[in-house]
Amino acid sequence: MTKREQEPSDQKRRAADAARLMLRTRRWGALATALASEGGRPFCSLVTLACDCDGSPILLLSTLSDHTRNLDTSSLASLLLEDAGRRANPQTGPRLTLLGRIEPDPDPRMRRRFLARHPGASMYAGFTDFRVFRMHIEGGHWVGGFAQARRLEASALLTEAEAARALAEAEPAVLAHMNTDHADAIDLCAQRLLGRAGSGWKILALDPEGCDLGRGESAFARLSFPRLATDAESLREILVELTTAARECPAPISS
Repeated sequence: MTKREQEPSDQKRRAADAARLMLRTRRWGALATALASEGGRPFCSLVTLACDCDGSPILLLSTLSDHTRNLDTSSLASLLLEDAGRRANPQTGPRLTLLGRIEPDPDPRMRRRFLARHPGASMYAGFTDFRVFRMHIEGGHWVGGFAQARRLEASALLTEAEAARALAEAEPAVLAHMNTDHADAIDLCAQRLLGRAGSGWKILALDPEGCDLGRGESAFARLSFPRLATDAESLREILVELTTAARECPAPISS
């Protein structure tokens, strides 16, 4: 393969990597559904979201809202995530549009992952009109900036299925162990590897590509893994490796 032939493949891989990172780190997005009461007219609304281990978006929606009634009629939807709104020219910022179907998912694990990222939602998550939904991604459109648009298949946006299943099974025990017995290591990773201030950081959720850290109700950070965690043992090795790196990293100089 020549260098010229390899460049499109490299560009697609970089686009997929950036899109998956955005999918893992955005906590809200714009949901587009078909307005059931007006013959399918496009309807857009703000929603908060989390991610399953494979990257599938998880939503907590009220049955009283228009977008939920729309989904009950047609599960087809799109979800826009972005990191462009605060730029002088938003067109230069990255954004990701996901295409797929959004359907109810009663698995308690979905609810736990959503509430871990949005603890304030626990005030109303138990109301009878709220249900947890999962988006089944069928494809996406990534724009990395001006003139950097690319279509992405679902396989490029989702983490490898077998690894995701393995991490989902290991997650409860790993979270309990790390947050109880290694709280100092988590703080160290947040402070020295991510440059985040304060203590009391916890691991909120795990997946093959990284873990979500949180402190209090609003502080959130993403710690990416140096390689894919495919099972509990490889996850343990990666967490030890990251902790060692954090301990070896110089402490920030206080002002």
